[in-house]
Amino acid sequence: MNARLNLLDNQVAAKFGRHIVSAGRVLEDSTLPASTQELVKLRASQINGCGFCVDMHAKDAAHAGETSTRLGLVAAWREATVFTDAERAALELAEQGTRIADAAGGVTDEAWANAAKYYDEDQLAALVCVIALINAFNRGNVMVQQPAGDYQPGQFG
Repeated sequence: MNARLNLLDNQVAAKFGRHIVSAGRVLEDSTLPASTQELVKLRASQINGCGFCVDMHAKDAAHAGETSTRLGLVAAWREATVFTDAERAALELAEQGTRIADAAGGVTDEAWANAAKYYDEDQLAALVCVIALINAFNRGNVMVQQPAGDYQPGQFG
């Protein structure tokens, strides 16, 4: 399968992509745990059906030491016993922030309050950013039909 538009080679798209990637790099300095960021990116990508991002974030998480058990259970996190309460709160926020059209008003007060029990304001801001950024990447990759399977950790910096 070939992409409709190669976002990696197209001059305009590559500039846009670099800006999004640089925004994402700000999250590296956040105190929001990197493992939580990867779990959130993986879950949003699963919901959005972005094979490229599912491939990327599963591999990046595994490369960073995430277990195959936890990665395999991200889609069923509610029934899984391997996630902390904080991770569950982040995954719920990611699901609601990704499926904003499913509920009037987007993220519920309950989901926000639950996340606020575990994350300070800076970490909540980072969660909002990572959810928004991965949704942008997902939508772009799905629209151009970016193929999945060939990503290697560290490929983009």
